[in-house]
Amino acid sequence: MERTRARATVFLMLFLGNLGNALEVPLDLPQPPTITHQSPKDFIIDPRENIVIHCDAKGKPHPSFSWTRNGTHFDIDQDPKATMRPHSGTLVVDISGEKVESYEGVYQCTARNEHGTAISNNIVIRQSRSPLWSKERNEPIIVQEGVSLVLQCRPPAGLPPPIIFWMNINFQRLPQSSRVSQALNGDLYFSNVLKEDSRNDYICYARFPHTQTIQQKQPITVTVLNLDAINETVAALYNETDFLSDGSAEERRPTFLIPSGSSSSKMVLRGQVLELECIAEGLPTPEVSWSKVSGEFPAKRTSFLHFQKTLRIVDVSEADAGEYRCTARNRLASVHHTIRVTVKAAPYWISTPRNLVLAPRERGNLICRASGTPKPTITWAMNGIPIENSPKDPSRKVEGDTIIFEEVQTGSSAVYQCHASNEYGYLLSNAFVNVLSETPRVLTPANKVYQVIRNSRALLDCSSFGSPIPKITWFKDSRSSTLDGDPYVLHENGTLEIHVAQALNSGKYTCVARNSLGISENHVYLEVKEPTRILKQPEYKVVQRNRNVVFECKVKHDPSLIPTMTWVKDNGELPDDERFVVDSDSLTITDVSENDAGTYTCIMITTLDQDSASAELTVVEQPDPPTDLELTDQKPRSVQLTWIPGDEHNSPIHMFVIQYADSLHHHGHWHNLTVVPGIKTTAHLKLSPYVHYTFRVLARNAVGLSNPSLPSRVYKTNPSAPDENPSGVDGFGTEYDNLVISWNPMSGHQANGPGLQYKVMWRQKDVDKEWTSVTVANVSKFMVSGTPTFTPYEVQVQAINDYGIGPEPAVVTGHSGEDLPMQAPDTVQVLVLNSSLAEVHWEPVPPKTVRGRLKGYKVYYWRERSLHKHNPHHVEQQVLTFSGNKSHGMLPGLQPYSLYLFNVRVFNGKGEGPASSNQQFETPEGVPGRPSFLRITNPNLDSLTLEWGPPYDRNGRLTGYTLKYQTVNISDVLGPVEELALPANETSVTLVNLKYSTRYKFYFNAKTGQGAGPVVTEEAATIMDEAMAARQVDIATQGWFIGLMCAIALLILVLLIICFIQRNKGGKYPVKEKEDAHTDPEFQPMKEDDCTFGEYSDTEDHKPLKGSRTPSNGTVHRDNSDDSLVDYGGDGGDGQFNEDGSFIGQYSGKSSARDTAGGHESSEAPSPVNTSAMNSFV
Repeated sequence: MERTRARATVFLMLFLGNLGNALEVPLDLPQPPTITHQSPKDFIIDPRENIVIHCDAKGKPHPSFSWTRNGTHFDIDQDPKATMRPHSGTLVVDISGEKVESYEGVYQCTARNEHGTAISNNIVIRQSRSPLWSKERNEPIIVQEGVSLVLQCRPPAGLPPPIIFWMNINFQRLPQSSRVSQALNGDLYFSNVLKEDSRNDYICYARFPHTQTIQQKQPITVTVLNLDAINETVAALYNETDFLSDGSAEERRPTFLIPSGSSSSKMVLRGQVLELECIAEGLPTPEVSWSKVSGEFPAKRTSFLHFQKTLRIVDVSEADAGEYRCTARNRLASVHHTIRVTVKAAPYWISTPRNLVLAPRERGNLICRASGTPKPTITWAMNGIPIENSPKDPSRKVEGDTIIFEEVQTGSSAVYQCHASNEYGYLLSNAFVNVLSETPRVLTPANKVYQVIRNSRALLDCSSFGSPIPKITWFKDSRSSTLDGDPYVLHENGTLEIHVAQALNSGKYTCVARNSLGISENHVYLEVKEPTRILKQPEYKVVQRNRNVVFECKVKHDPSLIPTMTWVKDNGELPDDERFVVDSDSLTITDVSENDAGTYTCIMITTLDQDSASAELTVVEQPDPPTDLELTDQKPRSVQLTWIPGDEHNSPIHMFVIQYADSLHHHGHWHNLTVVPGIKTTAHLKLSPYVHYTFRVLARNAVGLSNPSLPSRVYKTNPSAPDENPSGVDGFGTEYDNLVISWNPMSGHQANGPGLQYKVMWRQKDVDKEWTSVTVANVSKFMVSGTPTFTPYEVQVQAINDYGIGPEPAVVTGHSGEDLPMQAPDTVQVLVLNSSLAEVHWEPVPPKTVRGRLKGYKVYYWRERSLHKHNPHHVEQQVLTFSGNKSHGMLPGLQPYSLYLFNVRVFNGKGEGPASSNQQFETPEGVPGRPSFLRITNPNLDSLTLEWGPPYDRNGRLTGYTLKYQTVNISDVLGPVEELALPANETSVTLVNLKYSTRYKFYFNAKTGQGAGPVVTEEAATIMDEAMAARQVDIATQGWFIGLMCAIALLILVLLIICFIQRNKGGKYPVKEKEDAHTDPEFQPMKEDDCTFGEYSDTEDHKPLKGSRTPSNGTVHRDNSDDSLVDYGGDGGDGQFNEDGSFIGQYSGKSSARDTAGGHESSEAPSPVNTSAMNSFV
């Protein structure tokens, strides 16, 4: 929005400037003089400097200048001190060595040429004056306390009037208030005096602004006494000093010191400043207020000064006339004064006459309108001579404030002066009438480029001159039509306006100026640019002190405009600090401090517009520690703590943590006592007796915890009897004949006083009625000896100090010590559930024999041996614990086909009792474990040997083995499964009639009467013929072979293409002749002249080409057929040919029998290379 306002202001200035300028005549054309610069009407000069009275004018020919002083001609040539500047009418008077008074007066400048005369305002020249204060002796003033007082200043009259202020001898301004204030005339008014008003250096100063000098009045001494002091000294002072007393110092109603009476009046001129003042005296000091009797104050032009005693209205208008009331009020009464304000007005312009350019025989008007109070008188002059005394002109007629021109003639050019005056001032304005015949000319520079932002106003200037005044028309680009109507507005001065410029408005514009004498045109260009926009505005940041922060500001702008990115802080420049790093689209602040907080604004400025966006930076850190800790409302068990929070550092305090230290028991250690919300600054603290408290407070906000406050003063609480007893009381035994009573010792903070002891009490539960007790020092346990084994006892522990005993302690039940159990479990039995699980049963022992707290039973068991003679004998004892008063349990994970022994024992907190007699049981057979190993040896072309070992865990009698195997091809596809049953006494087997060079997978496991055990697997392969293997390595895997095959394929493809071309030309294919001539299948050359092969056979898959791989035995088998191509026809062998003998029959196999015969020639698999090589050619 700021950017929009800035652009609007610029365009408004352009608009007003273009539309409001007076008519300008090019200086190369004849024209009367025009005053361009003159000194102000009231010109106060400094007597120390030369007098310079300005008067400049333009015209064609250039005007000459003269001056009058006090209404008579001032002959500059006759005054050696006066000169005029070259090509100007500015008058310079050298007053060195001269009295300035001789040059004071009323000056007027005249500028004339052959077309007319222009005159300046009457310029009153006066020298500034700063006279000295008259010598006077100020008598000391003695006043009674409470009365009013006025200290008069009365400065000497100066030009301009001086500025008054009161200071002491040290040049310090005296303090002012509603009680003491300076009046508009410079006097110092006291509504009532106080004893502190006594001083001997009340000094009034007058500063004369023109000469920058300060004059000082003699100091005034004021002594303020109360009534008793005055009565004692009145005799001594009465004859020598003035004695001022307006009555007693009692309270009194307000009265006005100025103005006097109940009403007054004031006259002010329009446009000046109205100042009304009311100063009242009284006790207490009256307060002054203002009101307008019939109306409101103009809010924007009104202010109240000097503690409401002065009403000031600037730029007074007639509407400000009326009655103003000031009221002085204290608690006793109020008083009013009415000021009647009248507003007069020196003449002011309504419409000034404007220069008039007319062509011969044209008409026009000069209008001069002014207003004022009283209404001003309008008079006219021509070339400085009253118009009634000027030569008569039949084309001119004066009607009051208007001169009408009809049918003007060449040579009637002149300068007319309009005078408007009343008793308060005068106005003078020059306007010429210039009679010219001139063809149009466009004054706007040619090919000027206007740049505006899209959606803003565009103003294209076409300043022109001509007589008669030219008419302006505008065209765009092709001049197809004049630009008139929406979106274009043509102004009277020729300016073309586009309210809301868009990109399509860009282009070349032509303005044409024409009158009856001719035509002129000019071209300008409009470029509509894209507005500057901030795409990503900086965001509000909250950052901890000493961290870094980055504000991003990404901007889009018209690429043809050069942007400038500027960052400001709080509308001022960024600090000159290397911590502030400005990049093209960001601002980085490193090591942020509290002073960096504020509003940061990125401003992107181009030559046409700007955009800005702001974001606030808040710097936070942990709070400052609280201060001024104070303890109040002190009671024996509580105190109130108050504090003053420290600076939050822009992050609100969430809570206060109150800590204490006990200098009596734990000196230097601080403990958390309580926390309170961050909105509180007091806490009611509950205290314990016999503690020397010191408190401190910490504040926590979102950043962290503050440093601790300074400690409070020490607050000591008095000792008292304990409020509590020890916690954690327990009774237990460490031996079979004792009872240990233990507890958690109490801290000094809990002791409540000195001499902390413990009264320990015990009795056998349900047996003893009386307590046995003992008092012990500050320990944590006590042992009672000679107790029966594992007997329940009731125990108590009570705190005691020097100030009494604690409350009645709670009764806790414990037991004396335990002993080992006396008896083993009876009736132990076992039930075997399966080969790996058995269930044990026993009879629980009597509770009395446990002699302690029953914790459970333990079953000890071990594998005595396997029932198989091949398994080794070993003993590995295992224990299973069954908690609680159980009578049975499960034994999992047993080994099948084994003999186990076990016993059962009871245990308590002391240990285990005696074991029951050993029992035994046998587990039945299970499935065997995996064979101990499986190896494959002696691989041959068609056989493999497998060796194995029996399982380590037979888990019964082995009944045999199972072997399964299947082939696995190169793609890991499994073949059919073969199965073989093997007797239990075998450890190897040889498999025959296997396929050579084939991989096999084997599955092997053992069996018992319960079933088959887990399988062990292995893989192995039969070997292949060494020659074939060598060729596979030497040929199939060699790069040269692959390259050769590719070259042959490419060659055949080329030959086929050539043959196809030859066949289309009608070539013959003598196939039969070539068949008979060459029966050797290994030598079948291609005939180069007709591109035919020597032989074609349906068994070519079995015939190697040259360079191809042969079967592993190195032989090549020949088929029984030497058939020609005719054999590849139908059953009758009638191959079909075209007229030119070319073969058109379909290739087909001779017979299936041939394939079968060929397949039995070798028991070995054909080389895979043969098949793939031949397939590449077919």
